[in-house]
Amino acid sequence: MATRLKVALLAGGNSSEREIALQSAAQIAEALDATKYDVKVIDLHYRDWTYTSAEGKRYNLDKNDFSLTVEGERTEFEYALIIIHGTPGEDGKLQGYLDMMGIPYSSCSQVSSTITFDKISTKRAVAGRGINLAREVLLHRGDRVDAEALVAELGLPMFIKPNASGSSFGVTRVTCAEQIAEAVAAAFAESDEVLAEECITGREMGCGIIITKDREYLFPITEIVSKKAFFDYEAKYTEGMSDEITPAPISGEWRQRLNEATREVYRACRCSGVVRIDFIVTEEGVPYMIEVNSIPGMSGGSIVPKQARAMGITLGELFDIVIEDTLHKAAQR
Repeated sequence: MATRLKVALLAGGNSSEREIALQSAAQIAEALDATKYDVKVIDLHYRDWTYTSAEGKRYNLDKNDFSLTVEGERTEFEYALIIIHGTPGEDGKLQGYLDMMGIPYSSCSQVSSTITFDKISTKRAVAGRGINLAREVLLHRGDRVDAEALVAELGLPMFIKPNASGSSFGVTRVTCAEQIAEAVAAAFAESDEVLAEECITGREMGCGIIITKDREYLFPITEIVSKKAFFDYEAKYTEGMSDEITPAPISGEWRQRLNEATREVYRACRCSGVVRIDFIVTEEGVPYMIEVNSIPGMSGGSIVPKQARAMGITLGELFDIVIEDTLHKAAQR
């Protein structure tokens, strides 16, 4: 029997999305082929990086050499599968550690992760490449916020959102100037910088993609129909609060435009692994990029697993593709 790849499935994290990341990890651990992979779920929570055995006993991962010793048996991990939404998985911090340790991993690189987690940096990375973007004003902590000036520049409604955060925490759809101060405070609770953006009216589309060494996978597009004012945390993770239609009921022309924009954003941001890029498409069929999810949700109700199934790929097969491709790239370095 071939030796199984020793995989650390890194989950949890320090952000408001911690529980969703743990759910995603449980789903993936069950989906991975046990004949190929020796998988252990490691829960990262600030300085505690722990593995919990089937008996409920906890063991600390040794960060000095990225190994785990359980009842005297030591595992030196050969691969890291990162399923942490928010910090430290989606913002590049964990990737920097793994790079130093020489451990190949499943997600975007440290540089790409840093860019895509930071909304203004993402917009700067894709600017000038034919990608439509909402107009914005960047606010720094301590700035004086002139609500009337923001309304004059961006119009109403507008979105106030953390510049570096995920899963719509701290995002407010503002419909009058009087709501701006409270919305800005909520966004600063999640990030040191805040974006005020014009509201683009249209239909929301989630576009999954992975480009490997020899193939491009553009997943069936999902239309996201929120039953709230926008696709916030409650709409994302509460059953019945949104409809996610895969494949989206759109024309071939719309699909082509979205596929081209998705491919361009993925390459511009130097992404790798499975990524989901979200757009708003106007009535005229013009796609505006909203954000890049460099580690999209993989729980039972998440969009990308549904897209993979619609494409005829199981979750286990999807991560076979990711692992094979990232191992190949690591071997070329």
